[in-house]
Amino acid sequence: MSPLDYILPFLLALGILIVVHEFGHYLVARLCGVRVLRFSLGFGKPLLVRRLGADQTEWVLSAFPLGGYVKMLDEREAPVAPAELHRAFNRQNVWRRIAIVAAGPLANFVLAVVLYWGLYAGGVEELRPRLGVPQAGSQAEKLGFQDGELVRAVDGEPVDSWQDFRWRLLDDALDKRVVSVETINQSREVAIRKLDLAGIDIDQSRQDVTTQLGLQLYRPKLPAVLGNLSPGGAAQAAGLRTGDRVLRIGGRAVESWVDLVTIVRDAPEQILEFEVLRDGQTAVFRVEPKAVDDKGRKVGRIGVAMADLEEHRDLLFVTVRYGLGDALAKGLAQTRDTATMSLSVMGRMLTGEVSVKNLSGPVTIADFAGQSARLGWAHYIKFLALISISLGVLNLLPVPVLDGGHLLYYVIEIIKGGPVSERIMEIGQQIGMALLAALMVFAFYNDINRLVAS
Repeated sequence: MSPLDYILPFLLALGILIVVHEFGHYLVARLCGVRVLRFSLGFGKPLLVRRLGADQTEWVLSAFPLGGYVKMLDEREAPVAPAELHRAFNRQNVWRRIAIVAAGPLANFVLAVVLYWGLYAGGVEELRPRLGVPQAGSQAEKLGFQDGELVRAVDGEPVDSWQDFRWRLLDDALDKRVVSVETINQSREVAIRKLDLAGIDIDQSRQDVTTQLGLQLYRPKLPAVLGNLSPGGAAQAAGLRTGDRVLRIGGRAVESWVDLVTIVRDAPEQILEFEVLRDGQTAVFRVEPKAVDDKGRKVGRIGVAMADLEEHRDLLFVTVRYGLGDALAKGLAQTRDTATMSLSVMGRMLTGEVSVKNLSGPVTIADFAGQSARLGWAHYIKFLALISISLGVLNLLPVPVLDGGHLLYYVIEIIKGGPVSERIMEIGQQIGMALLAALMVFAFYNDINRLVAS
C-alpha cells in the first residue's frame, strides 16, 4: 500500500470526527442564543473562508488539520457591543455553558451510536466465533478446547462473532476474572469451561488476549484456488488466472491454501514452477515471487487472493443483523461499553495495572484507518465509531484546555457560588497545555517504537 492509502482514510476520518464534535458545540450554542463568530476545521492559517447566515459566521478550513474550534462572542476575548451582550458566551448562566461545552463530546458519542445502529440494522458480516486447534501447552489446550468448536456464550451472555468474543475476554481480563465459556462442537455436544484471565497482560505491543490463552481462530483446510489477482503482480505477469487450482509448486504437492502461502513466502525472488488445473487440463507457469519486508524478514508475495469459496463461507462467517429497535439498543450498549472500557484502561495506566504502551498516536491511528479501509466499508465504519468514542472520552477528561477541564471549572463555580478566577484559569491552561503536549509526545514515541519493532 502507498502512503496515500493510509493518509486519505485517516484525514477523512479526522475531518468527520472534528466536524461532528465542533458542530455539537455550534448547534447548542445557537440554541442557547450565543453568537458564533467562527467554525474552524483545523488550526493555524485559514486556507478557505466563507461567511454565512445572518450573523455572518466564518466557516474556515485551516492549515493544520489535527483539531478544530468554535469561536463564540466573549467579553474575555474582545469588547462586545452593548446590544450584543446577551449573546456573549460568558454572559450565559452556568448550566447553558455546561450544555455548550459538553455538546462536543456528546456529539461524538451520538455519532458512534448512529454508526453502530446503521451497521447492525443493515447487517454486517463478521467472523464466526469458531475455535481452531489450541496452541500446545496453553491454558486452552489444558482445558480441552477442540478444533471446530463454536463459542455460544461467555458467562451466560450470547456471543455473536469472533470480535464480540475477543471484546468480552478483554473486558473481563481488565478485572482479572475467571469466566465461563460455553461451546458447542460439530457433534452438537455442549461444553462449559472456565478460563482464568488473571495472568493476561493487557499490552497492545504484545499478543492479544485470545492468543495468550492459546485460543485460535478456526482455519478450515481450503483448496489452493486463486481469487483476484493484483494488477502487475507476479501471478498475473506469469499468466495465472482467477479460478486456477494449484496442484504442485516446484514438484511439491499443494493440498491447501496454507501450503501455497508457505511455499511462496519462503521463496522470495526465486523462480517457481506452478502446476495448475485450468478448465480440466493441467498447465505449468513459471512465477517469481516479489520480495517484501515482513517484520525485518524478506518473504515472497505473488499478488493473489484466495478464491471466495461459497461452501466454506458459512463455517467462517456470520451476518450479524438486528431489527431497528434492537440495533439501536446494541449501538447504545456498544458505545457505552467502549467508553467505559476506555476510561477503565486510562485509569489503570495511571495505577500501572495496564501498560502505557497501549497509548496510540496519529501514526498508529492512520495505520488502523488504512487497514480498515482496505478491509471494506463496514470495517472502516467500525473504526470511525471507535475513534469517535475515544475522542469523546478524551475530551471529557478533567484536564484544562480540554472540554472536561472547562466542565470542571463550571462544577467548581456551582459549588462555590461564583466563577473561578481568571488567574486560576490561566494557570490551569498552562498546566493543561503541558500535559497535553507530554501526552502527544509519548503517544508519538509509542508510534515510532511500534514502527521500529515491526
